[in-house]
Amino acid sequence: MTQKNIRSTIRANYLQPAFLICVGVLALSASAMSAVVKLAGIYMKKEPLPLKSPLSRLDSSKIIPYKVIAKEEIENPDVLESLGTEDYIQWNLEDTSVPADSKVRFCTLFITYYGQPDKVPHVPEECYIGSGLRRISSETVMLTIKPGERNTVKERQINAHYIVFAMTTPDTWGSEITFPVFYTFGVNGEYAGGREDTRLILNKNLFGKYSYFSKVEWKFYNNSLGRVTYPDKQDALVGSEKLLSVILPVLEKEHWPSELW
Repeated sequence: MTQKNIRSTIRANYLQPAFLICVGVLALSASAMSAVVKLAGIYMKKEPLPLKSPLSRLDSSKIIPYKVIAKEEIENPDVLESLGTEDYIQWNLEDTSVPADSKVRFCTLFITYYGQPDKVPHVPEECYIGSGLRRISSETVMLTIKPGERNTVKERQINAHYIVFAMTTPDTWGSEITFPVFYTFGVNGEYAGGREDTRLILNKNLFGKYSYFSKVEWKFYNNSLGRVTYPDKQDALVGSEKLLSVILPVLEKEHWPSELW
């Protein structure tokens, strides 16, 4: 068959009534679906939603007994780009209410905010494993947030993720040190303990014009006597509930959006 005959055959197939009817039905269906979505007030793509106040303005006097001992900035533009946001804080905290040798005396706190959540939620596993650390275990835990002297929140439980990593350092003569890392996502007024749960909460907000999520990540340690030590699971869980009972009410009241219009 010549090339001219092949083109004629293809053109004839495309002009068949059955094919034209299928194309028409698909086009009509797409148009109808778009009209239904618009009429129902469903927003398939969310618009950016800014913070009430930038995270960088978080008032450290409102998170007592935690004292900010260092504020770190991400200077590498490639790292900042991979993070996917410029709304973040990376603080080192000291809990002045616990003994000096407590393994939850110090804490690294890393909070990021995404006001246009058309992104895959970034999780710390990727960074830690990418830097050569080994993941020992990973699980979702339930943390109790309690009212305190500086907040009037009701006692409630939220989901968080608990991961244990292992690393080898020169001063340990080849043996591994394990340490826990926690994170939770604040998503449209709810909390999620992982990436998939975050997506589920985002996707169920069909009629909201906006959506957001914010990741709160933390790690406890102590460096007394020139040696870094880390808490066991139980101490880390207790320390986490104390930390979040102080931090989350401030984020909810003064920084994260209150409504999704």
